[in-house]
Amino acid sequence: MDGWSFHGQPTAIGSGDMTLVAGGSFSVSTRNGDIVPGGAQGVYYADTRLLSRWELRIDDAPVEELRVLPSEPHHATFVGRARPRPGQTESTLLVIRDRYVGGGLCEDIVVRNLSEEPAGCVVSLNLHSDVCDLFEVKTGRVRFPADVETTLGGRGLRILSVSKGRGVHVQAVDGDIPVIAAPGMLIFRVVVPARGETRLTVQVSPIIDGVESEPWFSASCIPEHGEAARLLSEYEVHIPVVRSSNAALSDILDRSRIDLGSLRLFEVEHPEEPPSIAAGAPWFMTLFGRDSLLTSWLALPLDPNLALGTLHRLARLQGVKTDPLTEEEPGKIMHELRYGVRTAASESGAQAYYGSVDATPLFVVLLGELRRWGLHHEAVERLIPHADAALGWIERLGMRDGLLWYQRKTDQGLVNQGWKDSFDGINFADGSLARAPIALAEVQGYVYAAYVARHHFARESGDDETANRCMTRAVELREAFNQRFWLPGKGYFATGLDRDGRLIDGLGSNMGHCLWSGIVEEDKAVSVAAHLLSPRMFTGFGIRTLASDMGAYNPMSYHNGSVWPHDNALMVAGLMRYGFVEEAQRVATGLLDAAGSFGGRLPELFCGFDRAEFPVPVPYPTSCSPQAWASATPVQLVRALLRLDPRAPHGRLWLSPVLPEGFGWLRISGIWFAGGRITVEAAEGNTTPIVTGLPEGTELIVGPRPPLAAFVAPARRGV
Repeated sequence: MDGWSFHGQPTAIGSGDMTLVAGGSFSVSTRNGDIVPGGAQGVYYADTRLLSRWELRIDDAPVEELRVLPSEPHHATFVGRARPRPGQTESTLLVIRDRYVGGGLCEDIVVRNLSEEPAGCVVSLNLHSDVCDLFEVKTGRVRFPADVETTLGGRGLRILSVSKGRGVHVQAVDGDIPVIAAPGMLIFRVVVPARGETRLTVQVSPIIDGVESEPWFSASCIPEHGEAARLLSEYEVHIPVVRSSNAALSDILDRSRIDLGSLRLFEVEHPEEPPSIAAGAPWFMTLFGRDSLLTSWLALPLDPNLALGTLHRLARLQGVKTDPLTEEEPGKIMHELRYGVRTAASESGAQAYYGSVDATPLFVVLLGELRRWGLHHEAVERLIPHADAALGWIERLGMRDGLLWYQRKTDQGLVNQGWKDSFDGINFADGSLARAPIALAEVQGYVYAAYVARHHFARESGDDETANRCMTRAVELREAFNQRFWLPGKGYFATGLDRDGRLIDGLGSNMGHCLWSGIVEEDKAVSVAAHLLSPRMFTGFGIRTLASDMGAYNPMSYHNGSVWPHDNALMVAGLMRYGFVEEAQRVATGLLDAAGSFGGRLPELFCGFDRAEFPVPVPYPTSCSPQAWASATPVQLVRALLRLDPRAPHGRLWLSPVLPEGFGWLRISGIWFAGGRITVEAAEGNTTPIVTGLPEGTELIVGPRPPLAAFVAPARRGV
């Protein structure tokens, strides 16, 4: 179990590095295309580093970077030049590297001669595979296997760890140009015609469990023949089309669309199912419980298939036995799926770890969200037994004293098992660390929302007994939470309760999630919103994870003062839910400004310095980018600003746009709703939208949905 993801302080990826992603594959290189040994760069697949060195040399000299041209998430072009030829003052050899990632790597290398004479040169690729597990690289504990064997043959070489059964096959696939394969090197002796060019193509195929994978790309690396390109093209047809007069907003949403498409995960064993989604590049290119569920919720207006695919896969991996090492328990939803060679296989060579407290209720919440949108009705109904198993785990194994708690089962598990899962992420106002077992504030909200979702399923199917039981438990939990977590002298909710039942009085963003779930009583919501938007919490770009006057505050920390976009997206949804429109607009516009500063792509997190001190957000050095729930954040911000609230089973759709000043005009075509597709058009300063394509019998309600009407006690209110 050594090496489970900890979401904290991984080996840094350089800010100038280039990352390409395709499903579970990714590469990290310098800006000239080289992969330099000694750090975290490499080509990765199935949690294994296939290449730890990949350096192009022309006449034994490196290529000088001119420009990198990103194309698709899985494709980039690196433009450079060779060093000057003997007798030249400037280079006449242009070098173009077209790289495609997917299942491995395919690279076209073009050497173009801009002089009047033919140019003879030696093109070499210096390469190496350390066959390291992803966790070894991430934690800086690289251990080169002693049994790595290199086999030369044909037009390439194979590097294989016998004990791990993993390695890589590197080969030149263009048969016209002679190649010399040597240990750690491919060598091409070429003559580039005057004013002409020479093209070389090299493919890198993974070897997993002794079996070499089929290449994703054709022998010429033609992108349209590649699996990644095909899947992305199909995705583009499926998702809604956004048009806006706000160019910056269009760029941000376009970036989100592309990044979410690139992070999708497809299962070979279940090709009939929609994809799930990975947590993020470079370290979390695998299925996560919490991350994938929340990403799917945030991105649902863009791509509801992500929600269904994620739910299907998590349902198959749902706990069925008790195992302290993996923290599996019957009904529990897993935290993380890994394929590393240091894990025992469970599904398709993967190992699941179950150490999170929030993935299980969030599974039920996301299933309920699909119901609200009226999508995938039959598939959703088939997943209800899994929702019941999840609630069964909460009630039988997770709850005590009416609250859901967590504590790791062995010293190899995660210490903290909410979304702030770094070892120091849960702390008191004086900075001291809380000790498990811990009951987190936001987790109680997730459980509350899960009971409400299950109540609605039962009410709609005529199962009044289950409906009343779930609503009773939801109301009891809501009352207990508001009594036990409230700090009356401070006017905000505690982050949680510690093992002694003490209130963890650090002022953090956790309580913002409680607005999202609806567990907060209305008389306390005003104070909660005021604290979240206070200078202690709000930087101008977003709300900090921890207030600036807390003992553990550090704006450059992972969870104790930084700004996380997904955290803020949930808070924006919560603020809007309780009617705090201006506050929600401030946070949303701050985040979108931050996205513009990051080139249109929100990172996993950024430093929590005040905007008055630094007019642009300061990057966090090891932040994942692209990262799934950060990529989904702009989608959710737009939904919140539209106040788009579906209730398809009841034939209602609430819509009341509050686009901030400067937002301009927005048109979204093809939003999936109640088995059809609708188009929504809105403009700043106008709360009356234009909606077309509504299913017959659906009532459009122009105005905000009553904040709590369906979430306090639906059984009593008749909602």
